[in-house]
Amino acid sequence: MDNSFRAPCCPLTMAPSSGPHELPPTSQTELLELPVERLQPTQLCLGLAEVRARACDFRLESAASRRRYLRSRPVPVAVSSAGEHWMIDRHHRLRALLDVDPDVSVFCAVVLRLEGASRAHCLEELNRRGWLYLHDGEGRGPHPAERLPRRLEALDDDPYRSLVWKLKQEGLIRAQPTLPFHEFRWGAWLRQQALPPFSSIELDPALPAARELVRQRRDPGS
Repeated sequence: MDNSFRAPCCPLTMAPSSGPHELPPTSQTELLELPVERLQPTQLCLGLAEVRARACDFRLESAASRRRYLRSRPVPVAVSSAGEHWMIDRHHRLRALLDVDPDVSVFCAVVLRLEGASRAHCLEELNRRGWLYLHDGEGRGPHPAERLPRRLEALDDDPYRSLVWKLKQEGLIRAQPTLPFHEFRWGAWLRQQALPPFSSIELDPALPAARELVRQRRDPGS
């Protein structure tokens, strides 16, 4: 029996739609190889604890092994008629890759072609689908889509997203890779709970209480 718990429902505005659209599969999509620097983020923040851990893993791999790994896990992207590319997922992975190799290229699968060259129009369509995360590293938002940076290096650190990553590593939170921003929803819920001060660099102070809170959510009687 699967004892992991689905992300709690939080007062988190994702898009002016009924909910985020699930990402289409990328396994049968033609792959493009693009420099990471050409891919624009679709979120305002990430968890630096996960970025640091992934960067350490990448540094242990050979270039050939890393390339095989990246080909097997393409980045889903939306492409505008003006040739702009937005990454719909994999922000932590790509941010970690930039720490290892600033000139790195990755394999991408086009999951949406956006009609029109206007950046504002493209962002509006992505937001309608629930594919933009417009809360910042302190949980404030949603902000206007125009605030999204064009480079991964400009994303805020959200320590609650780091905390969720750690809880996922421990098996307390289940991954849902086709649901955009699943981990941020967990982070938004944890942000509402009473936790001691912590940071992405030092998660330990919050981990015991966070573990217990997540276990209670999994208890049908809670």
